[in-house]
Amino acid sequence: MIVAEKKPIEEIIEEIKDYKKILIAGCNECVTVCEAGGKKEVGVLASALRMYFINNGKKMEIDEVTLERQCDHEYLEEIRNQIGQYDAVVSLACGVGVQFMAEKYRRIPIYPGVNTSFMGVTEERGVWTERCQGCGQCILARTASICPISRCAKRLLNGPCGGSTNGKCEISKDLDCAWQLIIDRLKELNRLDDYEKLLPIKDWSTERAGGPRKVVREDVRL
Repeated sequence: MIVAEKKPIEEIIEEIKDYKKILIAGCNECVTVCEAGGKKEVGVLASALRMYFINNGKKMEIDEVTLERQCDHEYLEEIRNQIGQYDAVVSLACGVGVQFMAEKYRRIPIYPGVNTSFMGVTEERGVWTERCQGCGQCILARTASICPISRCAKRLLNGPCGGSTNGKCEISKDLDCAWQLIIDRLKELNRLDDYEKLLPIKDWSTERAGGPRKVVREDVRL
């Protein structure tokens, strides 16, 4: 299972303040269990955002939806007929869900509403590819919903490096250069100017370099 924590509302407001119509999308799986991104949390966030923008004299239309999962095509298909009417989506799924939605709906900006903290495993048949390392400080809003921490072999925050060739990483011709993917998506979103903004030095204390991590929510403990 994936554990996440709510992002500060101030951070979310900063990302969406220039839009007029937003969809808040929850996930009915892991983030519901840890009380960070389920239907209840979607409602709380949507209400808080509506109140903020009303109090600040800005007209902002905010709708809500909670999908069974955001990491499966079939559930993301449920919003295909409505997603085009929104300027952007705030996803309360984990970093995997944010990126998967961004891959499916390439012309809609997808912003993370939670910080993915860490992930468990499902030891079952099948093949999976990595999308998120649960570093605890999500930067997907700045990298077009593609994670350089997990998808760049060097975990570069400002790339690409000098080793990429024809959109491929130097460590394998079968591995896409994460920063080429980021640049391509920024172009699709007409946000290429964001590439010129340098990301600050990352606070790695929230990553797992210090060993296994724990999230304790005293307000939900029994």
